[in-house]
Amino acid sequence: MDSLQPKGRGACSNVSGRFEGETVEYFDDGWEGFEMPNQVTTHVTIEHPKHIITKNASPDIPFDRSINAYRGCEHGCIYCFARPSHAFMGLSPGLDFETRLFAKPNAAELLRNELAKKAYKPEPIAMGTNTDPYQPIEREYKITRQVLEVLLECKHPVTLLSKSALMLRDMDIIEALHELNLIRIAFSVTSLDAKLSRTMEPRASSPQRRLDAIRQFSDRGIPVSIMFAPVIPALNDHEMESVLEAVKGAGAVRAAFILLRLPLELHDLFDEWLASYYPNRRKRVMNRLKAMRGGKANDQRFGHRMKGVGVEADLLKSRFLRSIDRFKLNQSFSKLERGLFEKPLSKNGQFSLF
Repeated sequence: MDSLQPKGRGACSNVSGRFEGETVEYFDDGWEGFEMPNQVTTHVTIEHPKHIITKNASPDIPFDRSINAYRGCEHGCIYCFARPSHAFMGLSPGLDFETRLFAKPNAAELLRNELAKKAYKPEPIAMGTNTDPYQPIEREYKITRQVLEVLLECKHPVTLLSKSALMLRDMDIIEALHELNLIRIAFSVTSLDAKLSRTMEPRASSPQRRLDAIRQFSDRGIPVSIMFAPVIPALNDHEMESVLEAVKGAGAVRAAFILLRLPLELHDLFDEWLASYYPNRRKRVMNRLKAMRGGKANDQRFGHRMKGVGVEADLLKSRFLRSIDRFKLNQSFSKLERGLFEKPLSKNGQFSLF
């Protein structure tokens, strides 16, 4: 399957999404010259949505609103549970998800308008819940930075989660928000194995760069949480203790974990990736995952989808709790400030009446 692995990408194929009437995929019919392109170019489409704040009522998620500056994510993490969302765009959750991206350059303007509404009440806005706010194209588009500038201006609380050291670019805004107790930041650290990380999340920052970023924020007095996510049985689960020890050494103060989720098309994409890169572990990974999912590869039930069920899931949770206690990664935080919020002024210097 080597010819089906574009360089620097996570997915091994670009099969059609679940809403497509026809299935299109690469197939070697034996004729000389068949080859999937080794390099797949990233294409960015400008999108102009009408709203930017997304609301949710999920009982197992600690926030009720979020902002996604981009659709798709160039980091290319093969395990990303957001991949199936690309099917709504008529695109593949495979290579399309990491190469055909959508940017929302009017996000800050939309945010300003939505915060100015008379009925708006501030609660923390989560960024990094679906696609990474600091994926590589953020260097050019700076949409995440523009959103943070509006939030700082309005003194609105926000949380940031990323796999990228690019977050350091916005240290000035993050420090200003931190001084007002308006921000929590977190990094996802999936593995300390550079080879595994490069294969599994090809365009995210290396494990060492993430640790360096954690250290720099910590040295400036900004508390950092980490997500050991996803935990993949028989692939990175054995690294739990070493990852937690390393992030503690870098200055992190809080940690959480999430078990691998494989909704919809992601199941086959991840299984294909295992067959390509870790064929000897493929059955073991999937069988152990199913053992923690009640016999299925995925469990969408609230309260179960993040942690799993059964003996092995309980042991994983026990290991984690012992480790965060040992490394003192269980620091509690006060609630982010809501009372400082100031509605933004419109372009004519007036507050919105609607």
